[in-house]
Amino acid sequence: MIVETTSGQVRGLNGAFRGIPYAEAKRFELPAPPKPWTGVRDALEPGPAAPQPPSRLEHALGPIPLPQSEDCLSLNVFTPSTTGRRPVLVWIHGGGFSSGSGGQVWYTGTRLAREADAVVVTLNYRLGALGFLAAEGVPPNLGIADQLAALEWVRDNIAAFGGDPAQVTLGGQSAGAQSTLALWSSPRARGLVQQIALQSAPVGMPPSTWDEANQNALLLQREVDIRKATKEQLIEAQLAVVAKTAKPGSIEPPFQLVADSDLVAEDLVEAAGPGRALISWTKEELRAFVPDAPPETVEAANSFFMSGRLAGKLDAFVYRFDWRAPGNRFGACHCLDIPFLFGTHDVWDAPMLEDAPKGLEEETGLRKVWAAFLHGKRPSLEWDALRPPERP
Repeated sequence: MIVETTSGQVRGLNGAFRGIPYAEAKRFELPAPPKPWTGVRDALEPGPAAPQPPSRLEHALGPIPLPQSEDCLSLNVFTPSTTGRRPVLVWIHGGGFSSGSGGQVWYTGTRLAREADAVVVTLNYRLGALGFLAAEGVPPNLGIADQLAALEWVRDNIAAFGGDPAQVTLGGQSAGAQSTLALWSSPRARGLVQQIALQSAPVGMPPSTWDEANQNALLLQREVDIRKATKEQLIEAQLAVVAKTAKPGSIEPPFQLVADSDLVAEDLVEAAGPGRALISWTKEELRAFVPDAPPETVEAANSFFMSGRLAGKLDAFVYRFDWRAPGNRFGACHCLDIPFLFGTHDVWDAPMLEDAPKGLEEETGLRKVWAAFLHGKRPSLEWDALRPPERP
């Protein structure tokens, strides 16, 4: 299966095209179009993940075993057919702006693309200090600039994969949902995205101000020469900054979105324009971070991941995800809805899924909700694990 892109031909397998370069960038520089290639490039394996430390949620999600490289700006396309015109879902992974990869097996889009009759795109972007440093001489929000470059690639190339560039849904989970909201709120992305889908967006964590973010950059620069350090040295220094800036009870990372009045607004909700949105959160988000937190603390924490103000601004379909593995201490925690969306229980060995019944990859309830939304329809909550928001 060979497809022509603006950079050259790529060969996929069974509707999956993995590791396609959408941009390239030197350290602390803006992304640029990738160098074209001649011949046919195999697109059979995901590209390397962005440099990163172990996930702070590894105890719930399991490890991310992919190789890492600063040359990480690639994406993956999953399509039922390269002919026709289908709606497109561009998915941005979560990980607190410091970990994760669109090439992770969790995000294999084959089942979702087939059942939703849509084209699914997952992508990598720069993380941590490499993607969100606020220092003199470094453009802010490079990770968001990467995501914008991926959207431009989709605009220019997705028709060749059977997708419709005029029907693009941008979606993500956690930091990926916050990134989605940032791009939706930025004039730079207008025309590239028609609607958004947010899973567990941490709307209670506003972007950092330049001064706040620059203080963390200065701490990093005291640890290491950011231009000359190896990626391993940079990650070690980044972890030292995490240790110095950690606040009790806070999940805010030191390197995250920075309000710059360009790619990232000061108030993402206030800056969000009108449009269709799919908004959700899990019943017990906090348990991925603190499994044994008391119920009242868990319930209170949900306001961090759900904004009635945002839902009120948009034409939003809103639901809560309640499913939990019987007896599992993580409950209906942050990230638990991901395998139900992608249908990847059979390839994801995660502690939060221990004791779950076999065959859950065949549970279509959540994918039906997303499929309806992708096709411009209003979803219905037919699966009993999904709940409408409670009325005050």
